[in-house]
Amino acid sequence: MSEMTRRQFLKVTGVSLAGSSLALMGFSPGVALAEVREYKLMRATETRNTCPYCSVACGILMYSMGDGAKNAQPNIFHIEGDPDHPVNRGTLCPKGAGLIDFIHSDSRLKYPEYRAPGSDKWERISWDDALDRVAKLMKQDRDANFVEKNADGLTVNRWLTTGMLAASASSNEVGYLTHKVARSFGLLAFDNQARV
Repeated sequence: MSEMTRRQFLKVTGVSLAGSSLALMGFSPGVALAEVREYKLMRATETRNTCPYCSVACGILMYSMGDGAKNAQPNIFHIEGDPDHPVNRGTLCPKGAGLIDFIHSDSRLKYPEYRAPGSDKWERISWDDALDRVAKLMKQDRDANFVEKNADGLTVNRWLTTGMLAASASSNEVGYLTHKVARSFGLLAFDNQARV
């Protein structure tokens, strides 16, 4: 049996002392290595939505953190395809898979803006102001250009100076309702972006 040097003795006792001290403090390497990390979407809020890019209208699942409290800002941190959606069944194209960059882009427009005639800059307005302005201008144009009867005296109820382009990512039901509203105004120039 070989003799242990003083240096070897100190190494062995030092390692043993350190190991026993860590075990007494609650650190056990076996437990620490066997612990499973928490699934990253565990506490997230899941929201179903539709991809805004093209007319395919793929279903997406957006995951955000935030408990819904008044002072907590929800933050979307993950987007994936919706496996229960009948259109894409969980798959996304490269643009749809990169939606998280679209959402967090610094150049993304988040509020309505208005540029006055002759002005060189845009100013932010509220949603109420924007919708009121659109409604007011539509009414003015319809009142000025509505055609109730044609040259032969037949009732036609047409509004030919304004058109509408509907959203491509809308469902069939939303498209049907949009069509009914546009036709009730008398619009003839009506199309859907999915066809363009």
